[in-house]
Amino acid sequence: MPQRAVIREVGPRDGLQILQRVVPTATKLAWIRGAYDAGQREIEVGSFVPARLMPQLADTAEVLAFAKTLPGLTASVLVPNLKGAERAIAEEADLLLVPLSASHAHSLANLRKTPDEVVAELGRIRAARDAAGSRTRIEVGMSTALGCTIQGEVKSSEVVRLVQAALDAGVESISVADTVGYADPAMVARLFEQVLKVAGDRFHTAHFHDTRGLGLANCMAALQMGIRKLDACLGGLGGCPHAPGASGNVATEDLAYMLASMGVETGLDFDKLIALRGQLAGWLEGETLHGSLWRAGLPRTMRPQPEEVSA
Repeated sequence: MPQRAVIREVGPRDGLQILQRVVPTATKLAWIRGAYDAGQREIEVGSFVPARLMPQLADTAEVLAFAKTLPGLTASVLVPNLKGAERAIAEEADLLLVPLSASHAHSLANLRKTPDEVVAELGRIRAARDAAGSRTRIEVGMSTALGCTIQGEVKSSEVVRLVQAALDAGVESISVADTVGYADPAMVARLFEQVLKVAGDRFHTAHFHDTRGLGLANCMAALQMGIRKLDACLGGLGGCPHAPGASGNVATEDLAYMLASMGVETGLDFDKLIALRGQLAGWLEGETLHGSLWRAGLPRTMRPQPEEVSA
C-alpha cells in the first residue's frame, strides 16, 4: 500500500447538487473551512452550470473565492462545457473537471452531447485556457466507466478509447468514476489496468459511489492498482440524477479510517472530521447521511492510551 493518499472532498458539489434544497452560501463556506481545518487540502467546491438548471450551485463563484483564501488548498470546480470552463478560468479555479461519459446514452442525457462531441469541446477548453495564460489545470472525469443505469454495460475498450482521445485533446489528468455504483473490485482492477497503460501517471484519481455497499472495497482495489487520490463526501452524500435510488459517494470519514487503519497517511484529524459531520447533519436536517465511523467511533487501538500505573 502507499505511504500516503489524498482524499478529495467532493461534498460541496457532488453532495449538494442532488438535494432539492438550496444550502446557504454561509453554510458552504463553514463546511469548506471545517474540512480545511480537519486537514483536507483538495476540495471540489462547486460547478459553473446555469443557475436555472442547478440553483443549488449558483453561488459557486463566491464559494470558490473563499476557498482560494485558504493557504495550500486546491479548489476545483466541475464544468459541463466551454462556457463553464471560461468562468472557471476567469475565477482562477485551481482545477476544472469536465465530465466525459463512457456511456453514449448517459452522455446524451447528462450533457446533450455524444462522448465525441464532448472530446471536441475539450480541445476548445484547452485552447481557451492556453490563450488566457491561465494556470487552471484541466481534468477529465470518465463517468459511467463501469456501467450505466440507462445503457447497461459499458465496454472497457470504449473507456480506453475516450481516455486516449481526451489526452490527445490536451487534458492534463484523468479520473475514473463508478457513477452509478455498479463496480466490484475485480472490475475496477481490470479496467484500471487498461487505463493505466494509456494514461500512465496522468491517471491518478478514482471516484466511487457506495450504492451497493462496495465503495470502500473498490477504493482498496484502486489503491492496489497505484491510484493515490480518491474522491469522497462527508456523510456519504451525493448521487446521480440519472441513477434513481442510488446512494451517495464513499463517506469521507469511513475512507479516512480505512486508510489510517492500514497505515496510509491522509493528514486528516478524525475528531475534527466527526465533529464536522455532526454540524453537517444539523445543517441538512431531514436529509439522509450515510457512513459507519460516526456511529461506532475509532477503536481503542487507534487512540493513544494513558500509560498504566504500576503498583
